[in-house]
Formats: sequence, structure tokens, C-alpha cells
Amino acid sequence: ASIRNALVEIKKINLKENKKSYYINKDEWDTWLQEEIELAIGDASVEVKNGIYTEFQLAEMVDKNNIISIALQFIELTYIHSVKDLPKAITEIIIKLPGSEKWQ
Repeated sequence: ASIRNALVEIKKINLKENKKSYYINKDEWDTWLQEEIELAIGDASVEVKNGIYTEFQLAEMVDKNNIISIALQFIELTYIHSVKDLPKAITEIIIKLPGSEKWQ
């Protein structure tokens, strides 16, 4: 639910008042995500398995490029779906991810 909620909020906040343009364009997210992933890994290290891994250990364990690729897939949905249709489109990607068997 948190992924869906975050993406719906991104959709709402990113759309300018004119409802035709965006604060962050589709092609600008990759750079932003590259900058933010280290912070996200640091935050995640506290939560993953109750913090048994340091952020450095966790950074070695994850495929940052794959995470960014998946994030970009989700973010792209905010440009092509309405707020109403966005949750269903997000779920369709989630159920294809590794470990998502319980969602199906």
C-alpha cells in the first residue's frame, strides 16, 4: 500500500496547476534517483531484518541499477495513468516482481 500511496502522491504533487506540465519531467527522474538511492539504502538498513546490516553491507547486497529501473517503471505510470487508474497499474507491476507470489 505504501508504494501505491507514494506514487499517487507523486502524481498529484508533480502535476503543475495547469494540469498539462510537470515539475519533474519523465527524463529527469533517473538523475534524481541516482542521487537519492544512497539515502534510501541508509534508511532501509535500519528496517531490513531489524537493522542487522549496516548501510554499507546493504549497499553491497542490492542491485542499485535494478532498483532504479523498477522505480522508473513505477514513476512512468504516473505520467500515463489517471489517479483513479494508477493503483491498478501499480499492482500489475508489483505482481511481476520477485517475491510477489502472495499478491497474485
